[in-house]
Amino acid sequence: MDDVPKAAAAVAAVKLDDNSQDQQVIAHDNVDEEYKRLTDATLPRVKGAFVVLVRNSELYALRSSMRYLEDRFNHKYNYPWIFLNEEPFTEEFKNMTSTMTNAEVHYGLVPQEHWSYPDYIDQDYAAQCRKDLAAEGIPYGGSESYRHMCRYQSGFFMLHPLLDNLDYYWRVEPGVKFSCDMDYDPFRLMQERDLKYGFTIALREYRATIPSLWKTTLEFAKSHPQYIYPRTRSDSLLRLVSDDNGWSYNLCHFWSNFEIASVKYMRSEGYQSYFKYLDEAGGFFYERWGDAPVHSIAVALMLKQSDVHWFYDIGYKHDNFEHCPTEEKWLANSKCYCDPSTSFGKLG
Repeated sequence: MDDVPKAAAAVAAVKLDDNSQDQQVIAHDNVDEEYKRLTDATLPRVKGAFVVLVRNSELYALRSSMRYLEDRFNHKYNYPWIFLNEEPFTEEFKNMTSTMTNAEVHYGLVPQEHWSYPDYIDQDYAAQCRKDLAAEGIPYGGSESYRHMCRYQSGFFMLHPLLDNLDYYWRVEPGVKFSCDMDYDPFRLMQERDLKYGFTIALREYRATIPSLWKTTLEFAKSHPQYIYPRTRSDSLLRLVSDDNGWSYNLCHFWSNFEIASVKYMRSEGYQSYFKYLDEAGGFFYERWGDAPVHSIAVALMLKQSDVHWFYDIGYKHDNFEHCPTEEKWLANSKCYCDPSTSFGKLG
């Protein structure tokens, strides 16, 4: 992976708001009408849910994630959980996850056609590509299942029937941690501000996993200009993913293991056309295209600045990367327990 300083890894957050990171945070003013609505747990719930792609073997890591979210947020709101798996869930899995929440839980099976090779993929060539990346020491370079997962997360999970009645999904991974109490409803914030995409951490992708992704993206943009937000507009997000006005990709992406997004946007003709174009190019199998750069590039090309929100005040950790609010006001009142000095991509 490129040796990127922490500040550079926060490029997306910085560029979303060149004036003040505080503008990305909910105002904690008791007379603020929006804040009153966002913190009113008695209002009808937004049509949102937590969505988790998970295996039976990840049960205990998932229970940990659920406990963090239930304690920090969902015990007040009871948003439903949706679990998806390429294999049937065991009764043990169902029993031990349903007891972690008072909310509704739903268990769905990934359709076989969404977790298998399309007819146009040369599987022998794909196997050789995996060997080559594994020999380079690229994480998951030799993993076949990881590629199916990235492809599924890039373009299929949002189409599952269990999401049909949702306006927003909140993606959750097994084994993640939430270190700050959430006293407002992020789903309602998405609805109130008509947001399409929210994130916490931005970092850079391994260049070796996506050598042809940007070239393929430019081909799509040229052949489908109707889906592309004009880069000449002052609120274009192209600068999130390109430092040279679109000639190349700077590898920056939102870390999609945490994202809160609009189901309508992810199911839109524009986004799904982009995914289909990428899928037919074969890069999910011949290279190792991840869902994070795919989601992020689509956001940067199709949405405008006011459609995207940095959830700065949500403390979040996945693997070795953590986001922690750095201002004293989030730490002094014990709202957050994380160490801001370890925050990946911290500003200042």
